This record gives sequence, C-alpha cells and structure tokens, in this order.
Amino acid sequence: MCEWKEYKLGELIITNALTINKKYPYTEIQYLDTGSITCNKIESYQYYNIEDAPSRAKRLVKEEDIIYSLVRPNQLHYGFIKFPQKNLVVSTGFVTITCKKEVLNPKFLYYYLTQNSVIEYLHTIAEASTSAYPSLKPIDIESLDIEIPPLEEQKCIALIISSLDDKIDLLHQENKTLESMAETLFRKWFIEEVRHEVSLGDVVETTSGGTPSRKCEEYYQNGIIDWVKSKELNRSFLLKTEEKITVEAVENSSAKFLPANSVLIAMYGATVGEYAIIAKEMTCNQAVCALKPNDNYPYTYLYLWAKFMQDEFLNLACGAAQQNISQVLIKQQPVCSDVNAVKQFHSIVEPFFEKLKQNEVQLSSLTYSGAYPFTFRQLIRV
Repeated sequence: MCEWKEYKLGELIITNALTINKKYPYTEIQYLDTGSITCNKIESYQYYNIEDAPSRAKRLVKEEDIIYSLVRPNQLHYGFIKFPQKNLVVSTGFVTITCKKEVLNPKFLYYYLTQNSVIEYLHTIAEASTSAYPSLKPIDIESLDIEIPPLEEQKCIALIISSLDDKIDLLHQENKTLESMAETLFRKWFIEEVRHEVSLGDVVETTSGGTPSRKCEEYYQNGIIDWVKSKELNRSFLLKTEEKITVEAVENSSAKFLPANSVLIAMYGATVGEYAIIAKEMTCNQAVCALKPNDNYPYTYLYLWAKFMQDEFLNLACGAAQQNISQVLIKQQPVCSDVNAVKQFHSIVEPFFEKLKQNEVQLSSLTYSGAYPFTFRQLIRV
C-alpha cells in the first residue's frame, strides 16, 4: 500500500503568482469576479478596456490554477482554470493557487479544497478574522495540513472524482432538457391556446403545515418523517429533507401528512414562489402550500403550472416585514378546466418526469450538499 505523507500546503503551492503589471500586453480584458462563479460553474464574464476595469481586476491565472474566494468560503465561490483566454483576469478577492506539479496534482488539490470539511474549517477561520466580514488570507490556506499519496495515485483519485463530476453534469443537463421539453408542451397547450379556466381551489385540494414545538426536542430526535421547509423547494423532485420529525410531532402540531407527488409552493419570505414535487409522503411547515394531485389534475400539470405561476406569485406577494402570499390567494388562481386535455398532457409528459426522478435519485447518491459522500482514503488505491 502506498504511503501518504503529510505537508503544510504552502510547501506544495504558490499563491497569487501572477498580477497585472506595466508589461501587461492586453488593452481589453475578460474579467471574472468572485460572485460570478460558484462550485466551478461560471455564470458570466465581464469585459473591459484595461483603463476602465475595476480596481480589483488584477489577478492573472494560467492553465490548472485554482481560484478560491477569500470572502465567506461557505458561499462556494471557487473554480478550476481550464483553457483560459490569454486576457483573462480575476478579482483580487480570489487567492490563485498554482501547484508544484512535480509533487501535487492540481485537480487532486482542487477536490481536496472543495470538500465540505475543508470549506467549513476555512469558514471558521474566516469568521474569526478581524475584518468587517468573514475573510481569509492566503496564509490561512498555505497553513493547511494536507496528507497526500504519491503523484500517480493523486492522479488516479482525481480521475475517479472527475468522472463522477462528468456524470453529475450529464444528469443535470438531461434533467434540464427533460423539464424544458415538458414546459414547451405545457406552454403550447395551456398558455398559447385559449382554454376555459376554473379556480385551482375548485378542483384541487390544498393544505399547509406547521412547526412542531422546538421546546420538545424529542419531536426532532430520531424522527423518521421528512419535514419540508420552504428553503428546500429548489428542484423538481425533493427526495429527502434536512430535518425529520416523529409521528408524535405530527399528532401534536399543525403538520399534516402529504401524499407522494404533492406539489409544494413556498408562501413566505425570500423563497416566495419556489416550488417542488415531493417524491414520497412527507410533511411541511406553515410557510408551504401543498397542492394534492388527483386523477383530473396530476402532479405533472400542477408542477408546471406552479413553475409558470412563479413570477405571478412574486408580483402578488405583499407584506410589510416580508413578502408573502397566502393559501387563499393560490387557490384563487386559474387553471385549465379542460380535464381531458390535462389528462392527455399527463400521459405524454409523465415518462419525462419518471426519468427526471430516476436522475435525481442518482444525483442524490453521487452528491451531498455540494461535496462527495466519501473521503479520499475511501477511493481505490493504485
């Protein structure tokens, strides 16, 4: 078995190796700010003439560098540089990390630094800083203790995790395509074509939930019933929840059992209008409205209706302290009254949703809270 050796990370890397100087040859730059990348997914670049660029546009990167935001590490603004444009410049809000490749594989280090345990540790350091907001210094990363195997084994481990990354990206892309196909058909049948309408509350049962008393800790200890909070309504199928509650908690609160494939809509606060389908029987809190599917109005239609209505719910939200909608307001919104059309639509798109659900199950087994459900030492050794 190959021996793993421990180092201070600073022995194996160079931080902030390259910065714009008077010899910089480009008059226009492609700029990446810290808020424009999350978990290696770039939202957008900005383009500037060099004299008009922000003062933070100073850091230069090269192939296989790692960029890691020094502010609030738990916001996950990090990335791995592949095929950079020659005029790419990143914010000084990043620390750029260049590996000494004769000892340390860059992709191995990238996966090491983006483990939940490392992110949480760095965020703890950032919160203890004396600046106005949680922030790191390059020395904080350089001071990390890291245990690494020989270089070839590092490459093997990085390749295994990279293949999982590719699988995850493929599943996300397939889900996006499947949902887009169903949404296109929904718009054609129920938005672009004029059909008679009826109020949602006249044809679909709705309900909400409740929060079991936090004073009774036993309600939340060893719970087996998924309990949905509005902030969790951010994907097509919700497979599991952050917290679980006991049967006694349901019996002694306003929480109610909701059937599988109920469509949930967030009613309060910053999450107003967010939506999801529950993959199995669950409960929810009072900030969530549940639409219970039935034979005439199945979950596929209700989910895409909720998606189409999201902007409208945001516009209807009101309240002094925070933006809210009510269950009554949701029930007043129009849905298609042509039951035969809704049923026919369901028969066409249900296979899309079944595949979506299968993909979400796979994704759940591959990822957990943005990290991998294993440690490096659990991977195959060379």
